[in-house]
Amino acid sequence: MEEKDYYKILGVQRNAADDELKKAYRRLAQEYHPDKHKGEKAAEEKFKLINEAYEVLKDPNKRAHYDRFGSAAGAGQRGPGAGGYSTEAGFGADFQDLFGEVFSDFFGGRERGPERGADLRYDLEVTFNEAAFGAEKSITIPRTTSCASCRGTGAKAGTAPKQCSACKGRGQVRFQQGFLAVTRTCPQCRGTGSVITDPCAQCSGTGKTRSTQTLTVKVPPGVDTDSRLRLVGEGDSGGPGGRPGDLYIIITALQHELFKRDGNDIICEVPISFSQAALGAELDVPTLEGNSKLKIPAGTQPGKLYRMKNKGIASLETGRRGDELIIIKVEVPSKLTKRQKELLEEFAAESGEDAMPIGKNFFSKVKDLFE
Repeated sequence: MEEKDYYKILGVQRNAADDELKKAYRRLAQEYHPDKHKGEKAAEEKFKLINEAYEVLKDPNKRAHYDRFGSAAGAGQRGPGAGGYSTEAGFGADFQDLFGEVFSDFFGGRERGPERGADLRYDLEVTFNEAAFGAEKSITIPRTTSCASCRGTGAKAGTAPKQCSACKGRGQVRFQQGFLAVTRTCPQCRGTGSVITDPCAQCSGTGKTRSTQTLTVKVPPGVDTDSRLRLVGEGDSGGPGGRPGDLYIIITALQHELFKRDGNDIICEVPISFSQAALGAELDVPTLEGNSKLKIPAGTQPGKLYRMKNKGIASLETGRRGDELIIIKVEVPSKLTKRQKELLEEFAAESGEDAMPIGKNFFSKVKDLFE
């Protein structure tokens, strides 16, 4: 039996690249497709040969075997279908992809069924406290909505869309020729199963009009900058038979005068005087819910951190609140009266080095370093 020259069948050189093979295959598949040559046995056989050739040459292993032995036999084919080419999953997926492109040329583009409405985005600013505790915000967005005149059908009031004659209302059409059977979205009705013969004057048959909508958005406690809220069905309306898109709210949380956020914790730097740090004090420190008492002991050092449990921000996932971290800043006076200077000088003379253990330890290390 004479071996088939697959390169000659596809009309390409033996060193043809993959994209060249695919291009030649698509061109020939369209030229010899059975729908263009109904009842012509020769064209059907040619079509089978084209698919058989491409099935072998598109696969690197099969092509290498064919180039070496001049035969497709034993080239790893899983089981020949009509015409000798594989019809299993590995081939079928590629076959469907390619023929989706072929049929798109036949029918003027791929149809994807009822059109879904577009998703919309809205950027929403919230205050620090609104992010912490949640809020209800009113927003106004422009979007397409279902036409009130035709109720979204696209047909003039008093009329109705008619059943599509091409698909008989099924929204899909089936093509079959010999071994090949493909079901596709109906190109005439775009998958809706109906066509509009007398369009609505207000929306020109689209079933949609442009309008401005005011919505109430519930912002949950714990959101932060770049948090995203999704409002299902609040985007643009879809085409006839298609569902609306969604609205995505993108949060920007504003900064606070006193607090910084660290995850679900908040940080507040509280300034105190030298005497408060030395003698200890009871402070009124700010929290998200008002002032709260905090006792600091005598000898509190700058940078000391105190944790106030459950005074932070709620977690979006668990609802559990974080903590508030209080960082002590000792404020050194920049202007002193004569009497204040005298008292501090007396304090320094009276204290000596024993009153400053941290400083004593530091300068001791410095002295040891250079001796």
